[in-house]
Amino acid sequence: MPNILIIDDEKSIRVTLSEFLKKDGYHVITAENVQMAKHLLNENTIDVVLSDIIMPKDSGITLLKYLHETSPDIRFIMMTGEPTIDTAVEAIRLGAHDYLTKPVYRNELLKAVRHAANFKQLIDEKRKLEQQNLEQRENLERLVEERTYKLHQAMLNTAYATAAMLDLRDPYTAGHQKRVGSLAKAIGKELKLPEDTVEGLHIAGCIHDIGKIAIPFEILTKPVQLSQNEYAIIKEHPKIGYDVLLSYEMPWPIAEIVYHHHERLDGSGYPQGLKGDQIRLETRIISVSDVVEAMSSHRPYRASLGLQSAIDEISLNKNKLYDPAVVDACITLFNKKNYTFNED
Repeated sequence: MPNILIIDDEKSIRVTLSEFLKKDGYHVITAENVQMAKHLLNENTIDVVLSDIIMPKDSGITLLKYLHETSPDIRFIMMTGEPTIDTAVEAIRLGAHDYLTKPVYRNELLKAVRHAANFKQLIDEKRKLEQQNLEQRENLERLVEERTYKLHQAMLNTAYATAAMLDLRDPYTAGHQKRVGSLAKAIGKELKLPEDTVEGLHIAGCIHDIGKIAIPFEILTKPVQLSQNEYAIIKEHPKIGYDVLLSYEMPWPIAEIVYHHHERLDGSGYPQGLKGDQIRLETRIISVSDVVEAMSSHRPYRASLGLQSAIDEISLNKNKLYDPAVVDACITLFNKKNYTFNED
């Protein structure tokens, strides 16, 4: 049963009201002043407060204000032997649930307390449901985070495995994709992109050349410059990679990034000749990372051109071929933050 607190400076009224409520099954405690009532409120779980307004020291209005600030869910019923419109309005304004005039008769008292207690029960049930919903939501969010992390790890492992397969077919560019993935990730962080976007960049970089799986081995490893026809075959690898990746469900636009990683801002790239904002930011990051790593590494048909040549290339063609913000971030990493290529 609900717990009721009665506050009145007259003992006879406290005893009478208490007996009425106890006979109806309520748990009742009493206080003769506001100070004692505050102590009991701190020590007990109270559902309904029944308080006189006019008392020798602090008034019932004082207690109502206190409850309004500390325990607004507790239902408050005012009692007074000198009812006025102003007093009633003030009580209701401060959140009083009901208002009784003295002498308080049994039936009138039970009706008011029953209604207040039922209302408090509804509030408690609502709070409980809200808490349960919060806990369930937190548990669900935690579960989603765990599953997302495992999914990302699985995708990353797949990306690494794919990169390793390409390394076996094209040993001259072994590790290229993983180094591009690492640089793209670092550039994304330098640009302060969201963590999830940076993770997608890493994966995209690690498999950006997946389409080369379908390119003949003798073309991939040819130790001299490719013919025009051979180069045309090589240029098919972004579309092949795109077609392969379309069958994978990923939380990032990996297929699109792979498809466009050879596009350039001025439209001179391939395979679609996209320009400017037609090329998404992630793709621009992979493009710069790819160029810098490729020029810094050995190829079957040439020795490494060196990191400085790669930096010069992207600097010279900033705003023309390469995104300026991406170029600046890349140069900052190498020149000011001592970035070095790795395959982590």
